[in-house]
Formats: sequence, structure tokens, C-alpha cells
Amino acid sequence: MSSQKKKNFQIEAFKHRVVVDPKYAEKTWKILEHAIHEIYNHNASGLSFEELYRNAYNIVLHKFGEKLYSGLVSTLTSHLKEIAVSIEASQGALFLEELDRKWSEHNKALQMIRDILMYMDRTFIPSTHKTPVHELGLNLWRDNVVHTIKIQTRLKDRLLELVQKERDGEIIDRGLMRNVIKMLMDLGSSVYQEEFEKPFLVVSANFYRGESQLFIENCDCGDYLKIAEKRLNEEIERVSHYLDAKSEVKITNVVEKEMIESQMIRLVHMENSGLVNMLVDDKYNDLGRMYNLFRRVPNGLSLVRDVMTSHIRETGKQLVTDPERVKDPVDFVQRLLDEKDKHDKIINLSFNNDKMFQNALNSSFEYFINLNTRSPEFISLFVDDKLRKGLKGVSEEDVETLLDKVMTLFRYLQEKDVFEKYYKQHLAKRLLFNKSVSEDAERSLILKLKTECGYQFTSKLEGMFTDMKTSDDTMQGFYAAMGPELGDGPTLVVHVLTTGSWPTQLTTACNLPPEILTVCDKFKMYYLGTHNGRRLTWQTSMGSADIKATFAGGQKHELNVSTYQMCVLMLFNNADGLSYTEIEQATEIPTLDLKRCLQSLACAKGKNVLRKEPMSKDIDEHDTFFFNDKFASKLYKVKIGTIVAQKESEPEKQETRQKVEEDRKPQIEAAIVRIMKARRVLDHNNMVAEVTKQLQSRFLPNPVVIKKRIESLIEREFLERDKDDRKLYRYLA
Repeated sequence: MSSQKKKNFQIEAFKHRVVVDPKYAEKTWKILEHAIHEIYNHNASGLSFEELYRNAYNIVLHKFGEKLYSGLVSTLTSHLKEIAVSIEASQGALFLEELDRKWSEHNKALQMIRDILMYMDRTFIPSTHKTPVHELGLNLWRDNVVHTIKIQTRLKDRLLELVQKERDGEIIDRGLMRNVIKMLMDLGSSVYQEEFEKPFLVVSANFYRGESQLFIENCDCGDYLKIAEKRLNEEIERVSHYLDAKSEVKITNVVEKEMIESQMIRLVHMENSGLVNMLVDDKYNDLGRMYNLFRRVPNGLSLVRDVMTSHIRETGKQLVTDPERVKDPVDFVQRLLDEKDKHDKIINLSFNNDKMFQNALNSSFEYFINLNTRSPEFISLFVDDKLRKGLKGVSEEDVETLLDKVMTLFRYLQEKDVFEKYYKQHLAKRLLFNKSVSEDAERSLILKLKTECGYQFTSKLEGMFTDMKTSDDTMQGFYAAMGPELGDGPTLVVHVLTTGSWPTQLTTACNLPPEILTVCDKFKMYYLGTHNGRRLTWQTSMGSADIKATFAGGQKHELNVSTYQMCVLMLFNNADGLSYTEIEQATEIPTLDLKRCLQSLACAKGKNVLRKEPMSKDIDEHDTFFFNDKFASKLYKVKIGTIVAQKESEPEKQETRQKVEEDRKPQIEAAIVRIMKARRVLDHNNMVAEVTKQLQSRFLPNPVVIKKRIESLIEREFLERDKDDRKLYRYLA
């Protein structure tokens, strides 16, 4: 068979020569041009948009897109020039109205034209990278209307004039302003900025600069801030009504700079109305206004904080160093609390609880509270006063509030261990004399101290409460076992105190009355019989007694007195009169305590169960004392308190300080050893810094004392100095 050759088939497009009328493009364009004229002349209702679209479609399809586009540009330009002439001819207030009306008409016309030329917009324009119809219409409006010499300047001036009128309190057509401003924004952000925003900001800066100078000379600080706030709100409102939202930051910056930043130093220090006066007079609204305005400018709040800090420190310094005000510790602390409450309220109500101001307040209080070395003692005395009598009838919630405030002051103390020393003394007296109005309040404060400073800080305080409970159980056991032997003798209540938990007292010999001594000896025998290896020492300076006395006419009273007072009064069962020397020899009460005791028994008005000769307010060693048979009182139970100074005397103060310094030595040494165990080798400066950091929650150690404790540890061979660098220490394991 013979092979046949394969044939290749190719299908070609049907070739048909379409003959186009040479005048087709011109005729079609004339139709479209006429339609554009009709649209601008408001005669569009008679047009067939479907037919016009088909004509525009065909002219582009037949490759006459360029002719159509150039014709469109020419026609639009012609119409817009006529419109510009019409706008220029308008007078006064009608200028913006005419511009707005023509702009609205142009937009409507542009929408219709774009619909007709949609095919060109979608095909020809993208392929030739020309400007789309709508954007072209905006650009031509910009170039032929807005940027014409007569309209451009007039438009800018008229807009700025209306803004100024509104600032002056006149009512303007905000709708018209919004439309015209939106026109500029639609023409492009650069047009809006160049034609309006930039000159608007310049004019505004000049206006507010002049206004700030005027008002700063004629207003006080509070009124000026009100004006600045009002102006700022007006500009924000203006933006929301008819300006570009992006302009808000720019115009508010102008107001802030000219009305606040440029005048803030003068405002803060303004005489009789500045920041200090606002703080003193509790002007919460003005302070809040200053805070909200100054926070908007650089360094505004820092300036307010610095001036406030300076004022608080100066006020606090005067408070804690005024000799008259420190005479009453309770009033001293109450003034501190009042000052703290005052500024807390200002920060809360006016400064939005700003942490920066809270920190400034805390640092200021810490600064001036520690200027007075007796602040720890005074705070403890304040607590003592409140827990003795000041909280009677006060709700539990108010008690907690007061204790929280006290804890705030406590946190400011740099010598918390000094407070602990005094607090322990005062707590001991409250517990032993049963003077506390609320055990719950006592325990609540100890819990707060424990939370703040740790278990070690309050372990001894908690031990004091434990001793009181244990003592109650011991007394029940004593009377159960020894009751029959006691008979009708005096009733004894003993508090057995653990030496390490309670404030150390100098054991002073005091001769107890024989009938009391008998019962005491029986208790001692019972207690030592039930507890092995213990030793009891009587603390007569810390006791109290209830004794019955009979006066003239058989009048009887029950006297509540201290143990020392009891010892003195019992002497008068066997004598009508005794000299000071005889009383001193019989009781062996220390001189200072005896004088206070006799002063309260013989010199206190209404409590003078003794009388002395010669009569005077003070006790002298040559005085003689007699039982006051004529003593009378409306009350059956009469409490005779000991005349005692609320604050420590100077010798007592020195003694307490010495005890505190002694207690600090082992704490400093323990901190040094802990640090050196971890670091092994450390230089002197870092050692001081580390020790201070570890101990600052209790007290601020003196660098000189730290150095002495280091020397002591070197002598005891816990540390050694480096041979090459004498300021470098090594730990000896």
C-alpha cells in the first residue's frame, strides 16, 4: 500500500472589511458634545442615555478614544471657565453660596457624563494611563475654578473670616462651611491643606497668641484656665462640624502651644491664684482643669508635680519642726493624717489618681516625716490614744480606715524599728492595765504590720497576746488548787510575761504590803511547782490595784490605783501622817516614780485622797503627807491615774535610742554575713549599698555603723581584707 501524505488544516478569522464613514467620529462626537452641553444646561431629561452610551462605546471601539477624551477635556474646560466667571460675579455672602451651588451642579453633571463614558473609563483610559473621568472633572474644577486668581484668594479670606466670626460669638452657616471645606478635601488633601488648613493654622496661632497675652494680664489663674478650656473645646467642636478630622490634632496643638505651653510657668506661679493657692483652698475643679490642660503640653504635668511637691514638702517641714505643734503628739499625727487626706482627695478628684502625683505625694511625706526623729514615737502614741479611748463607739469599718491611714504613715518611716520599740511599750501598758477598747482592732493592726514587714517584726507582739491568754488559764489553775488556803485575803491577778516578748523593764525593788506579799509568795510557789526551770521576777512598776477606803462619815470608795500608789496608801492604815523620807524608806519606790505617785495622790484636783504640807503642785523631799479624811466624790469607784509625761523625757529618749542602736548591731552583722556568703568577695561601697538595701524596710543603717560592724566581723574572723586591695572583703567559710 502506498502511504498518503497528511494535510494540515488552519482555520483563519473571517475577513470582512468594515467600511467606516470618514466623518463617523466627528458626527458621533458632536452628538456626545451636545449631550454634555445639555447636561450642564440642566436639560438632561430629554436625552437618551442608552443611545449616548452606545455612541461612546462605538467611538472607542472604532479606535477614536483619543478624540473622545480630548474633546471631553476641551468641553469641560469651556464650561468650567464660564462657571468661574459666574462665581466671580457673585457679591459678599453670596460668593460661597454660588460656589457651593455650582460645585454641586458640577458633581451631578460629572456623574452623568461618567455613566455615558463608562466604556472609555474601563478600557481606553487604563490602557493609555490617562486620568479617569471623575478624577479628571475634579482636577479641571480645581485648575479652572478654585485656582483662578480672583476665586482662590477670595475663597481663603472668606473661609477664615467666617471662622473668626464664629470665634467672636457670631452664628455662621456651618452647613455651607462644611460643603465648601468638603469640596476642597474632595479635590485632594494637598488642595485642602494649601488653600485652607495652612493659612487657618497661621491665623489661629496669631489669634490665640494675642488672646493669651490679653487674658493673662487681666484674669486670675482659674478664669484663664476656663477660657483656655473653652477655646480648646470650641476648636474640637469646629473640626467635628466642618473641618477635616485630621485637622483636630493640628489646631488643638496651636491652642495648646499659644494658650497653655507659653503661659504655663506664669499660670502655675500666679500670685494669689496659682497652683499653691488652689491646693491650699481645695479648688478641685480648677485643679482638675489645670491637670487636663497641662497634660496636653510637653512637661506640663511635670511642672505641676514639681510645684506641688515643693509646696507639700515646705508645708510638711513647717508642721513637723514647729515647736508648738510637736507638744501634742496626737494632734501632731492627726495633722499629718489631715494633710495626707487633703492631698489624696485632690489627686483622686482632680488628678485622675495619676501615679506620678501619688508617687510625688509619697516621696514628699517620707521626706518631711523623717525630719523629726520623734515621728515613730508620736505615731505610736497616736495609735495608743486611739486604742485606749479614741475608738469608742466607732464602727468597725471606720476603725479599719483609721488603721489603714496609720499604716500609710508607718510606711513613710525610715526607722520602723524605733516605732516597734515604742509600740511594744504602749501595747504592753494597754494589755496589762486592760485599757484597750478593742482587741479586734489591736490584732488587726498587728496583722497589717505583719503583712507590711514580715513575721519577724510582729512575732514578739503576737507573743504578748499569747502570754495574756496563758496567764488567764494559769490564774484559773492557781485558784482551783490554792483557793482554800487563800481564805479572805486579797484577790491576786498575775500576768506571767515572757521576758523576750515584752519591753525590758529595770527590775526595781519595791516593798509590798505584808498581806499582798503573802499571796504573791503562794502564787510563786504554785507556779514554780507546775513549771520546771523557770524564774519569776515581780514587775511592780507595771501593776495596778483596787483598794477600798473609808473616809469621814463612813463614806466608802473603791480606789483604782497603781501598785506603787497602793503601797503608799496602805502605809496610812497605821499612821495619820508620814514625811516624804519615811514613805521612801518604807516602800523603796524609785525617786522619780515616787514623786509622780505622790503628786497624783495629793495634788490632782478631785483625786486627792492624801493632802500634803506645804501645799504646792510639785513634790519636795521635805513635804509631809496626811490621809485626807475629807475626800469626797460622787462616784463610788474612783480612778487615780499616775501623773506621767505623754512623751518621753530627754533621758528616757536617749535610753530608748541607745537600745535601738544596740538592737541594730546584730541585724547589720547578720545582713553582712548573708551577703558575703552569697558573694564571697565584695568591695566596701557595694557592701554598704547591699546592706542598706536589705535593711531599709526596717531602718536606714548608718554607713559609719556598717563599717564598724565589718571591723567587728573581721576581728572575729568572719571576714578578712584582701591583701592587695584593702577595700575588698573576703568571706571566711
